[in-house]
Amino acid sequence: MSYCLSRFQTIRRPTTVVNIGSVGVGGSNPVRIQSMTTSDTQDIDATVRQSIALAEVGCEIVRITAPNVQAARCLRDIRKQFSAAGFAHVPLVADIHFLPQAAMEAVEHVEKVRVNPGNYADKKRFAVLEYSDAEYNRELERLHEAFSPLVLRARALGRSLRIGTNHGSLSDRIMNRYGDTPLGMVESALEFLRIAESHGFRQMILSMKASNPKVMIQAYRLLVERMQQESMAYPLHLGVTEAGDGEDGRIKSAIGIGSLLLDGLGDTIRVSLTEDSVYEIPVARALAAKTMSLWSQAPVDAPAAAEEIEPFRYTRRASAPVELAPGIIAGGEHPPRALVRATPAQWPALVRLGADTPAEGLIVAVHSVADLEALAAAAGAAAAPPAALVLDLAPDLSAEAVAPFAARARQPLVLLRRFTADDAGFRSFLALARRHHHTLAVSATSADVPALRSGLAAEPGNKLLITLADDAQPAGHAVGAYRALAAALRGAGINAPLWIRNTARTAVKPDSSFLSRLLDAALLTGTLLCDGLGDAVSIETESDPFRSVQLTYNVLQGAGTRHSKTEFVACPSCGRTLFDLQTTTQRIRAKTGHLKGVKIAIMGCIVNGPGEMADADFGYVGGAPGKINLYVGKTCVQYNLPQAEADERLIALIRAHGKWVEPVGVAPASAS
Repeated sequence: MSYCLSRFQTIRRPTTVVNIGSVGVGGSNPVRIQSMTTSDTQDIDATVRQSIALAEVGCEIVRITAPNVQAARCLRDIRKQFSAAGFAHVPLVADIHFLPQAAMEAVEHVEKVRVNPGNYADKKRFAVLEYSDAEYNRELERLHEAFSPLVLRARALGRSLRIGTNHGSLSDRIMNRYGDTPLGMVESALEFLRIAESHGFRQMILSMKASNPKVMIQAYRLLVERMQQESMAYPLHLGVTEAGDGEDGRIKSAIGIGSLLLDGLGDTIRVSLTEDSVYEIPVARALAAKTMSLWSQAPVDAPAAAEEIEPFRYTRRASAPVELAPGIIAGGEHPPRALVRATPAQWPALVRLGADTPAEGLIVAVHSVADLEALAAAAGAAAAPPAALVLDLAPDLSAEAVAPFAARARQPLVLLRRFTADDAGFRSFLALARRHHHTLAVSATSADVPALRSGLAAEPGNKLLITLADDAQPAGHAVGAYRALAAALRGAGINAPLWIRNTARTAVKPDSSFLSRLLDAALLTGTLLCDGLGDAVSIETESDPFRSVQLTYNVLQGAGTRHSKTEFVACPSCGRTLFDLQTTTQRIRAKTGHLKGVKIAIMGCIVNGPGEMADADFGYVGGAPGKINLYVGKTCVQYNLPQAEADERLIALIRAHGKWVEPVGVAPASAS
């Protein structure tokens, strides 16, 4: 798999160029930014206004839904008016799901048509069927007949197509042969690619969208592997569908899209937020700029030890559990721990943040013996906090200098220090930590691991936590450096928990904005967590410790590795939406956001299929104008509820399934 060369650096995957009007995607072109209008397409003036607003903030490709032939006809006037306003150079894309007739109309007017292979002239009744090979082939022949006219017309007009697979809308045929899996998503797209190639048409872009970043990442990687086997080099459109709004939506999008861009995969992106579309563009541009800045870095050598990461499925790295403080264990089957840099005066408030989001480790800088003495005085004046105390020791502090403080500490400590391959003090610190039942946090590079292994062999029985040294970012690629460190640890037989630290040195093209810090945290921590790496996390680029610990928990939730609140799967709205998604999402979040571990899907329509709610416990879905359908998993259990009643009916449904708890400080509602 040639793209795996970029596991330790960002080597862009070579692709053919696909032209969407005058905008080239793939090849040597930059990552292109796109978004989608949310107006009713048949409201031509509103759609043109939204298209102009998107183009003015840097959107390079504008997508518009065409749910029926009437809407598709409106694209002609939308294209004319958009061009007359000075945006002839910005291509328009028609978004098609169920109707080939709408696609055939749309291709006449816009530069690109997106089709969903699970919906386009295919069956999706979720029937339990077993397809024989002959039946399967007959279905493929039917698809060939249905899709070929669009391919031939696109070829004649010089248009491009996107084969946009969605995790939520796989056909019966795919579901019954491959299941609701990344492999099923890939096969669904390949069926359509082969039809187009049979007509000599290759102006195509592919996408593998899902609301779960792990599923999305695995599907794109598998797609590239399968395309390489068939000598295909089509560009990729990246996106996490139904990512949600606010910080959570930005984090989830950055984890899914950013992980793949760091792998060198991806040629155009859309950040899907349940907000006005113009707010998607700054996030997408910042994310693209950060990852593109790594493309020109000098090559680095891959580690000699093989990675244990399986790129097509999630498996957490095996590690030995280490108790950092009473009740706070990192590694093993325990969730990744949230550490935060803070002063002793801030500790009491940080550990009381909440039962679900406490600071579990408090990092304090120690530059000298005087700092240790001041820390001892502060600790002596207050009760020991119920969190790990991490002493970030300067490299010139010896074990002898630290020993007096370590000996009289009232609770186990975590001693963090940079160790190099020739550091004579390593064994002294090992002995000190073991003598007083402390944990030694080893900050090192992959190159240091063999020498550290030698010291560990001489001093067995240690409590260890491993993290990457701040000066160990090869070619500015912290993700690659952590992957190399994990591979080196595996080769040396060291299974200590791994601590992911977000510092100024791990940031990619940083600036002073909170968005930049959020994206860096999602890129580094989210990518590694989706790889199965990481037993402790600290986001030290955020100077406010309270903001830092909240961001840490949000990244952990976005990566699906720790849940501290309700998870929302909320679509970004488009012309098909049957209610106001933004206000509805905010309203439901206010009522249900305290339900830790519960996942609620809020979807404006069911066009992406109930499979998009595969991971959701409950669904709130537009069924008709002003009407809501409620789901439990993929099953619709209540139809056509008036929206005025739907919120309370959703809560009653959650209650009936035993997943409701009253918000803190709110008296339980009396039964009636």
